[in-house]
Amino acid sequence: MHGRCGMRSGMEAQPYATAPAGSPRLESLRVEPLLTSEFDADPAGVYERLRRTYGPVAPVGLMGVPVWLVLDYHEVLEVLRDDSQWRRDIRYWRARAQGQLPRDWPLLAGYEVRQTMFLDGDEHHAARLTHHSALRPFQDGHSPQGWELRAAVARYADELIALLAAESGSAGYADLGAQYTRPLLLMVTGKLFGCPVGLGDELVMDLWRMLDGGPDAGPATDRAAAVMTRLAAHRRQRPGDDLTSYLLLADPGMTDEQLGRELLMNAVYLNDITGNMVMNTLLEVLRGNATVRRSVSDGHLGETFHRVALVNPPVANMCFRFAAGDVRLGAFWIRAGDVVSPSAAAAHQDLLTIGTSPLGDATASTRAHLGWGAGQHQCPGAARELAGMIVTTAVGRIFDHFTKAELTLPADQLPWRSGPVVRGLRLLPVRYELRGTPSESHPVPPPRHDGEAPDTAPTADHRSRGLLSALRRLMTGTGRAG
Repeated sequence: MHGRCGMRSGMEAQPYATAPAGSPRLESLRVEPLLTSEFDADPAGVYERLRRTYGPVAPVGLMGVPVWLVLDYHEVLEVLRDDSQWRRDIRYWRARAQGQLPRDWPLLAGYEVRQTMFLDGDEHHAARLTHHSALRPFQDGHSPQGWELRAAVARYADELIALLAAESGSAGYADLGAQYTRPLLLMVTGKLFGCPVGLGDELVMDLWRMLDGGPDAGPATDRAAAVMTRLAAHRRQRPGDDLTSYLLLADPGMTDEQLGRELLMNAVYLNDITGNMVMNTLLEVLRGNATVRRSVSDGHLGETFHRVALVNPPVANMCFRFAAGDVRLGAFWIRAGDVVSPSAAAAHQDLLTIGTSPLGDATASTRAHLGWGAGQHQCPGAARELAGMIVTTAVGRIFDHFTKAELTLPADQLPWRSGPVVRGLRLLPVRYELRGTPSESHPVPPPRHDGEAPDTAPTADHRSRGLLSALRRLMTGTGRAG
């Protein structure tokens, strides 16, 4: 095992500068709440106002808790890259250690999940090696596992578009969130994780509740973790050709609970972060972003991905970092144990404003985006490749099958999940026309009858059949669309 429950030597006292006695402390400042109706409607305007008022770093209130919000690109990069100063382990958070956080603070549940992304130092390095080893078979499109996963993503996309045609005809109206993106990512997760039955839409809702800090974020986190822990126990008994089994192979000492926590955060990235990227890419094309449309029409879907990540990152405000010692950042001294939230969305806004990245010209400039993070905790290369493949396939299949798609709401009236971490569309309503009958080579399989016992070792078709049956109920209003 990686020793995930022990205190690390990295948490011992280290020599740091000391903040001047007269510098203001975060807890002494009057902070304005970040998550307001103004932020919901225009987060970019709020970031810019905070930048004008405070500079690169602003004190804000996040659901009643004071937090340093890092706004400028240079300072965000500094926080992301300096792991010795800026820690991910929540045990560095002074307010938590001193019992100053509200006991029911909604965001705490997600940060209490002790998992790779919230580890530091040698412990984090060992856990990343485990993930790299487990993901590697799926990264290579020429390996059997990689080829099958890529084929499955395209097949699932075709099945969902075929289902749309079966329900609504070759022309009509659709929500590309509930009827395409969310189920597609659930199907991919089931395939990659080796789930014995289809994952339900309720899992996505629980991931949203955890990330957005809803009133039931704690129970939602527990439910989602329980689903993944049961999957870990199942795959320990019945290993397969899937990520869950390969994680166990790479680190046999992991308990079911530890593996369940790793799967939970992987599910967040697959379903919420990657799903947001699919939706954001589709939106930028549909709303008429000229540079994005041009890269799509030229067949440069990989470049499209980077352009959209820069303009509309799937993670607006990245995970908290905690100061290991006093440090000057922007116009303020950050005290040891203070919490900072690096804002990718604000940093990208800063980057585009100062002209460092001429979006319409230099291809290399789009790679400056922070959609993958930066530093030792940035998204692993294998995971980036998989996410990029999923996004480009999902978007590409839409434009392979659709001859026409246009928004049925003005872009500025679309409903967003504007939480403390992500800014993702709740729905993406379109009027569409299809090119003939989609994917005749991939017909929609018949739905599984209610009450039918799931196969204990299902094929990909069995998994998609169960989810497609659930989607029929979802689309006719008997399921929950969120």
